[in-house]
Amino acid sequence: MSAAAGAEPAVRPPLLLLYGRDGCHLCEEALAGLVALHAEGLVFELVEIDIESDDRLHHELLELIPVIEIEGVRVSTLVPDLDAVRSRIATFEA
Repeated sequence: MSAAAGAEPAVRPPLLLLYGRDGCHLCEEALAGLVALHAEGLVFELVEIDIESDDRLHHELLELIPVIEIEGVRVSTLVPDLDAVRSRIATFEA
């Protein structure tokens, strides 16, 4: 189905993946920071991924969590870098 004449097609917000695990205080801080950014009006779709649900992720990311990726680009590891998140999200805004 095509968009109505003159209407802009819907644009999906950037996908932000937060890799972490239960009991990780830095992961909890990262999530709180991302929720605060979203509340400030930064638009993104947040998906949390528990690295313990996948052996490969656990092996690859255990020493790096929390890991934040936006549209496949890793923007932050270990310590949540919310400025890097803001900068990367800004590249998707019109």
